[in-house]
Amino acid sequence: EIIVRVVFVLTLVNFGFLNGQVYDVLKFGAKGDGTTDDSEAFVEAWKAMCSSGGSNKTLLVPSDNTFLLQPLVFQGPCNSPSVQVQLEGKIVAPLNKAAWSDFKSYEWVSFNKIIGLTVLGSGTINGRGSSFWEQLHFEGCNNLEINGITSFDSPRNHISLTDCRQVKITQIKLIAPGDSPNTDGIDISTSTDVEIYDTIVGTGDDCVALNSGSINISIARMRCGPGHGISVGSLGKDGEESIVENVQVTNCTFNDTNNGARIKTWPNGKGYARNIVFMDIMLTETKNPIIIDQQYIDKGRIDVEESSAVAISNVTFTDFHGTSRQDEIIKIDCSEVTCCKDIVLDRINITTVDGNKPIVECSNAYGNSTNAYDGCLKTQ
Repeated sequence: EIIVRVVFVLTLVNFGFLNGQVYDVLKFGAKGDGTTDDSEAFVEAWKAMCSSGGSNKTLLVPSDNTFLLQPLVFQGPCNSPSVQVQLEGKIVAPLNKAAWSDFKSYEWVSFNKIIGLTVLGSGTINGRGSSFWEQLHFEGCNNLEINGITSFDSPRNHISLTDCRQVKITQIKLIAPGDSPNTDGIDISTSTDVEIYDTIVGTGDDCVALNSGSINISIARMRCGPGHGISVGSLGKDGEESIVENVQVTNCTFNDTNNGARIKTWPNGKGYARNIVFMDIMLTETKNPIIIDQQYIDKGRIDVEESSAVAISNVTFTDFHGTSRQDEIIKIDCSEVTCCKDIVLDRINITTVDGNKPIVECSNAYGNSTNAYDGCLKTQ
C-alpha cells in the first residue's frame, strides 16, 4: 500500500510538470554556464507555458546558474489568465557590442501584450553596460507586477513601460554607475495606474522618468541616488503634444543626485502636465532640489523662438528637508507663452552645504509660497 501511494504521488508530481505548472528553462535545453547562448531555450519554455491553459503557470530561471541571452521577446497574449517569471538565477548580456546578434533591436528582454504577468525573485539581470539597449521592456502588459529582482549596468533604461495598465513595482534594485549616460531606472510612457514603492534606484540618469501619457502614477519610499532625481519629462520635444497628470511622489530620498524633483519641457511643445505632487522629500547634497525647466534643450540642439509650450499647472512641492550642493535650491523657469499656474511651495527647509544663503528663482510662475520664499511666485 505504501509503494502504491508513493508511486501515485510521484505520478501526480510528474503530471503537474507535464501539464506546465512549472517550466524550468534547463528542461528546455538551457545550459546556464554563462557562455552558451540560452535565448532559444528561454523562448521555447515561454511558448510552451504561454500556449497552455489553466492558471498559475511559472517560467523558472533557477538559481546557481548564469544564463547568457541575446535579444528576445516573450510574446503574448497567453492562454493562461496569469503567468509568472520566477527569476532566481543570473541573466547576463553579451560581453560587448560585437557579440550582439541584432543591431536593429533597442530592447534586450521584452515582454509584449501579456495580461496578468508577474516577474519576481531574488535573481539578477546584468546588462554589462556594453551596448545601447533597454534592459527590460514591457509593452501592452496589463495587471503587471515586478517584485524583488535586481538589475545591474543597463546601457540604457533598466525598466521601460509602454502602453501598460495596472502596474505594481516593488522591492527592486536598479544599479548603474553615476557617470553612465542615459541609464534611466524606470522609464514610463503612455501607461496608467502605476504604483512604484519600496525601491532602490541608483543610476547615471533619472531614477524615474515620466514621459507623455503617464497618468495616475504613484511613487513612494524610493531611495534615489546617484542619478538625476525623479523627472516629469522631458515633454513636448519637436513640437509634440504631451500629457502627464495625476502624479504623486511621496516619502522619497535623494542622495547625491543632480536633481531632486524636476519637471522639464521643450520650447514649442504642446499639451499639459498637471496635478503633480512632490511631498515629504529628504535631500542629501542634491544639486537642484526643486526645478521646473520649460527651456529644456538637450545636447546638440539649438534654441529657437518659442511660440507654444506644454502648460504646467497644479503642481505642489511640500515638506522638503535636507541639503543642497549649490546655493540655488529652487528654480522655476516657466514659459512666457503659457506660464506655470497654481504652483505651491510649502514647508521647504533646505540648507546649502557651504552654509550660504539659499537662492530661489521664479519666473512666469503663479501660485503660493511660504517660509522665506513668500513672493517668489506671482499671485493669480
